[in-house]
Amino acid sequence: MNHRLLPSLAALPLLAAPLASHPGTQASPGTYGQDLSLPEALRSAWSKQSGLQAGQALVDRARLDSEAASAMLLPTLQAQAGWMRTDEPMMAFGMKLNQARIQASDFNPASLNHPEAVSGLGGSLTLQQPLYAGGRITAARKATSALASAEAAQQAHRKQQVALAVVQAYFGAQAAAAGVTYAEDTLKTAQGTEAFVAARVEQGLMLKADLARVKAWRAQAEAGLADARRQEASARSGLALLMGAAAPATLSTSLEAPVGTGAAPSQRADLRAASFQTDAARAYAQAVGGSLKPEVGLNLSVGTARETFGATGGTWTTASIGAKWTFAFGDTKKTQAARAGARAAELAQRWQQAQAARDTTEAEGTVTTAEAKVHAATEGLAAAEEARELRQARHREGLLPLTELLDAESALAGARAFRLATLLELRTAHAQRALALGTPIEGVTE
Repeated sequence: MNHRLLPSLAALPLLAAPLASHPGTQASPGTYGQDLSLPEALRSAWSKQSGLQAGQALVDRARLDSEAASAMLLPTLQAQAGWMRTDEPMMAFGMKLNQARIQASDFNPASLNHPEAVSGLGGSLTLQQPLYAGGRITAARKATSALASAEAAQQAHRKQQVALAVVQAYFGAQAAAAGVTYAEDTLKTAQGTEAFVAARVEQGLMLKADLARVKAWRAQAEAGLADARRQEASARSGLALLMGAAAPATLSTSLEAPVGTGAAPSQRADLRAASFQTDAARAYAQAVGGSLKPEVGLNLSVGTARETFGATGGTWTTASIGAKWTFAFGDTKKTQAARAGARAAELAQRWQQAQAARDTTEAEGTVTTAEAKVHAATEGLAAAEEARELRQARHREGLLPLTELLDAESALAGARAFRLATLLELRTAHAQRALALGTPIEGVTE
């Protein structure tokens, strides 16, 4: 028995191995027709996958933080209202004064020292407007705005990374389905060969050992088909996991279809995010440095006090402009730390840019290599199919031993597996190149 046949057949269902999935995403029934195109699969992943939905929640949070920081330049309004009862001398006198009901008897030393309990209602409204804060507010607005932009860019990059995984899963499932078809063909051939050899053995034209070999081959083909079906189911479940929805039986975008192209290359989303993060770090350093500078603010307030609700009382207004300056030695170290953080962000951005440049070069080389491998695999498959047909015919005429036929079957199984693998590798390489260049993967946009 030619033992090279088993690993060749077993390689067919393993073509879907490089599938990527996102943990925590559950598949739910889809809303597609009888088939599913690759663009539909990509858009399903972008809209339904819980991992990306969590990323979008982070984008929303960063945007709201930015809006909150922008509101720091607006005035703040504080309202107070309450009821008080006290016999504390100073507060009792002050409360009656605020209520505009001071009398001559209230200046009696005995009344001043031991007043009766006084109660009353009061309220105030205060407006505070920062005029100068050492640049802290403006810098904080810039920092939070940059962080919001960075989070949005990171989300765009996460979507492209998911798109790459979907491309691998989608065409991996197609390759696995083709592996099932090839395994079925191999089993059908093995069954036909077994019947032919069994008839020849009965006629005394072939040895029983040959029949045993063919039976072993047929059993291996059955096992290979079962494994291929299992691998196809696994590949499809991986695709459903990425999409967040179950896929229909037919995947309509062919593995050999032309690769879709999108817009011209632009700056990658992760590089944009790194640039925004650097801007945020610089602005944060400016905000921390502002703590070493004084603050200037405007206060406007109006207040009233009454002995009882509806009674007459006192009303007053206050307007003030003031400055304060607080110095702490720790603030100088915090400023230095923030500047070091900004420097680290700049260097990290440079490193990421260098990595991106290398990714692009590597991706171009991978596409070129994959194209050459597909061409070689196609030629090899044609030769293997022709050799199989020739050896089958010669074996049935009794001109070729069984081992030669099994060698041809093994070579064909290997050639089929290799070509499917190279087609999947080429499709993945194109997606990786699009990711490296910052173009839409497979030309698909939202």
